Amino acid sequence: MSTTRHPGAPGPLESPDEVVRGLGDVGYVIDRASATVVFLALRLERPLLVEGPAGVGKTELAKALSLVLGRDLVRLQCYEGLDEAKALYEWEYSKQLLYTQILRDHLAGMLEGAGGLAAAVERVASQDAAFYSERFLLPRPLLAAIRSERPTVLLIDEVDRSDPEFEAFLLEVLSDFQVSIPELGTLVARHRPLAVLTSNATRDVTEALRRRCLYLVLDYPDPEREAAIVRLKVPGMPEALAASLVSFVQRVRALDLAKRPSISETLDWARALCLLGAASLDAELVRETLGILLKNREDTARALAQVPKLLA
Repeated sequence: MSTTRHPGAPGPLESPDEVVRGLGDVGYVIDRASATVVFLALRLERPLLVEGPAGVGKTELAKALSLVLGRDLVRLQCYEGLDEAKALYEWEYSKQLLYTQILRDHLAGMLEGAGGLAAAVERVASQDAAFYSERFLLPRPLLAAIRSERPTVLLIDEVDRSDPEFEAFLLEVLSDFQVSIPELGTLVARHRPLAVLTSNATRDVTEALRRRCLYLVLDYPDPEREAAIVRLKVPGMPEALAASLVSFVQRVRALDLAKRPSISETLDWARALCLLGAASLDAELVRETLGILLKNREDTARALAQVPKLLA
């Protein structure tokens, strides 16, 4: 489980324009249409399903929202085989055992005079509440977000990597933000989290889960937005070099590639060019540094074969 704490919130985001400004203040560039969906998810208190290719800023959106809202970020990283125990809670059996050992003298006194095994078991069972309490509960991300004393942003990252059975379990949690624990009963959220689910579309997320969420598609940015991101994240980069870099990346993405470069790879390349003291983008510099932008051998060869055209 990953939990990041942030200072108190400056106040609610009252409009899509405030979402744009607020996210911009923490270094996240968002268009107004996407900001509108985020605003509605906040106001309607609905989970937000953000879908798109890897590296376009889905996870960063949740992180940026936690900063803007002043909420703790609780992250659940999904993977194949993830189950309720890893996502919701586990009992700390070692801690229960330690308490049992510490209290063994008390237990011996409690069992004194018990008329047989059945009576002894009955007496021990009557003390279940002492050992099955929140004191011995080990919260995983979902329960941590629900029981947090402070409002949270709950990031359920790469939900498409989990199994459909886990998605079915998520439906109850995301509908009411409460969980049922047999030994304790129903635990209701102290503060309703802002749930952000991300998907790289490696498989189709179930329709039942989609119905419970507002839906936002984040794709590769257009040239204007990508240039704005580069200016924001790499402020020392010469304007002409930034423009050439963005134009080149946009043309590379139009090629028939196995893996198109993400925004994060654009930024890595921009920072690398600045470190090299580049003033302009030329064929030699591209050939020397293209491995920062493309991470697939065939993709790299395809782009290298077209460098003059991509630079035109």
